[in-house]
Amino acid sequence: MKKHKILIIGAGGQLGSELTQGLWAIYGKDNVIATDIKDPGGILAQGNFEILDVLKQKQLFDFIAKNEITQVYHLAAVLSATGERNPKFAWHLNMDGLIHVLDAAVEYKLDKVYWPSSIAAFGPTTPKDNTPQDTIMDPTTIYGITKQAGERWCEWYHQKQGVDVRSLRYPGLIGYKTKPGGGTTDYAVDIFIKALTDKKFECFLSENTYLPMMYMDDAVKATIDLMEAPAEKVKIRSSYNVSAMSFSPAEIAKAIQKHIPDFAISYNPDFRQAIADSWPKSLDDTAARKDWGWQHAFDLEKMTADILKNLPAYL
Repeated sequence: MKKHKILIIGAGGQLGSELTQGLWAIYGKDNVIATDIKDPGGILAQGNFEILDVLKQKQLFDFIAKNEITQVYHLAAVLSATGERNPKFAWHLNMDGLIHVLDAAVEYKLDKVYWPSSIAAFGPTTPKDNTPQDTIMDPTTIYGITKQAGERWCEWYHQKQGVDVRSLRYPGLIGYKTKPGGGTTDYAVDIFIKALTDKKFECFLSENTYLPMMYMDDAVKATIDLMEAPAEKVKIRSSYNVSAMSFSPAEIAKAIQKHIPDFAISYNPDFRQAIADSWPKSLDDTAARKDWGWQHAFDLEKMTADILKNLPAYL
């Protein structure tokens, strides 16, 4: 059997820290190197962690060569709300970082590369309900523009350079092990923290704003399932729609109130409302389910119970 050596770039983020744990369970801590531009401590202190800046191409190439890396999970990115405040840096990190990784895949003949896309790649004229795999994509945020462009780069590197690059269009991701990272869907993370600490929450989206969402356990599972699938089953090389549930702030508040009856929510929409309004309300992920057998495990009720049970240990 060929030895696998996995590099995770941007491991300190919400997805990265939990994906690292998932990969430890499969490949062992010695074969997974988590990296970021600063040491986040916490979960990642339990395994191999090193400082790495994906924007420094020579540093990246030298790291891959020195550590005999065979797979890269490239997660480093500026997210939607943060990206609107510093759009040129968001473009720089999200695009140049990806291209550096794809060039490294060509140079060092990496087995596989993973890069996440997002529902932010869609836009205001995209069909909102059950958004198809192939449809209009007219993103209105810099983050979304980089995701749409990144999908095209991934497909190009697969077709022209033979890179086995794989991608998922994540919906909003909800977890409890790390703090929110500046995304528009992050209200659905923060609401649980405030429910336990303050018994109240002011939401920056309106009460009936529906968005597709996924619990972090399912996001990690989807990512690893895709990367473990035989190459011939991965028929889409831009990015796969994946989904688990769709809900509004009012619905998640109601789910929390079943466990914390005196929890109160108020609404004060800000600039993130326009971002959310440009995104799908639900996704059609038939292709992922058909091609490589994607199945989610958590709905809103099951997720809410699990978070409220486990989150207190992280507060």
